[in-house]
Amino acid sequence: MGRRKREPMSEGKRNIIAGLLQEYDIKTAKDIEDALKDLMSGTIQEMLEAEMDEHPGYSSYERSDNTDYRNGKKTKKTRGNFGETEIEVPQDRDGSFEPKVVQKRQKDISGIEQKIISLYAKGMTTRQISETIEDIYGFEVSDGMVSDITDRLISQIEEWQNRPLDEVYPVVFIDAVHFSVRDNGQIKKLAAYVIPAVSLTGHKEVLSIHIGENKSAKYWLGVLNELKNRGVKDILAICADGLSGMKEAAAAAYPQTELQRCIVHQVRNTLKYVGEKNKKEFANDLKTIYQAPSEKAALEQLERVTEKWEKDYPNAMKSWHTNWDVISPIFKFSAQVRKVIYTTNAIESLNSGYRRLNKQRSVFPSDTALLKALYLATAEISKKWTMPLRDWGKVLGELEIMYPDRLN
Repeated sequence: MGRRKREPMSEGKRNIIAGLLQEYDIKTAKDIEDALKDLMSGTIQEMLEAEMDEHPGYSSYERSDNTDYRNGKKTKKTRGNFGETEIEVPQDRDGSFEPKVVQKRQKDISGIEQKIISLYAKGMTTRQISETIEDIYGFEVSDGMVSDITDRLISQIEEWQNRPLDEVYPVVFIDAVHFSVRDNGQIKKLAAYVIPAVSLTGHKEVLSIHIGENKSAKYWLGVLNELKNRGVKDILAICADGLSGMKEAAAAAYPQTELQRCIVHQVRNTLKYVGEKNKKEFANDLKTIYQAPSEKAALEQLERVTEKWEKDYPNAMKSWHTNWDVISPIFKFSAQVRKVIYTTNAIESLNSGYRRLNKQRSVFPSDTALLKALYLATAEISKKWTMPLRDWGKVLGELEIMYPDRLN
């Protein structure tokens, strides 16, 4: 979509701009910011004075029999789009004056920065945000200013990434979402590894987000050790796709933890080898494996499905045999626990939100920009995670039997 066509500038606006240029001797963009900051402060000051005139019912130059009267001014520092500024808030003798334009204890006088952050969270580019702000509020916000505002998130993200975690998590998921990122003039694909978990209370929580290209045991050991350093002493099960080196890293960091291959990814990877006309039938056959009542029954179905399709698709079922040690742990659980552990239902809403980011922005200008967008999107999605997973009490009871003395 192109930039909105500008309306012709009115004579009134031309006069205001001419007055600004003359009054403030504007030569640079910084001069414009300083002028607008001064005008913002002056305008707010006048509005406060008008509010105080209305409050006792008389102006500062009039006499009145009213027992409540003006009682000087109090200096107050505020923050806005153009940095920090000071205003003089009128005071009254009774202390009953409640200003509307800048309320008591209010520090942010614009709210525009939060609007920018919110738009960024929805996946908009800095240019799209600039255009949206101009459409809504009638003035321009430069791409650079949007970047400066969102860059303030970095310290907030670092604090979130280092926050203390629970000692025990029944299930931790590791999922990868891929994005296009510009790097030194070239566009490359980067994986965002999102680590959601289910807590002992059955609530979903994102523990961390990592962006990178490395997929090795050393890399994943570093990720898991970071969780340990933040207080995670035990994980019952880690559910992940076939990430290279994850098995070795999990065994080193959490020796008691079971590694469970994500069945959704397993099925998806299998169907890549299957022709379109056979995908539905093939997918139904795969269900007979992972929905089998026991591992013995599952192995029987695995052999049947392999034999049935091997001639047409010789490579389709190889990964089921190769990865059986990390597919099979699910068969000792009931259907209720399986839904929590072996699928990515618990993080489906996350992936849906991240896919919207991909639709909004085909390419991110940097990995830092991607991290900011993912963090904000995660914060928005997490607001809805107020309830525990369905039937969590039954699930937790079964886990306590399966893993005695590990959930205390």
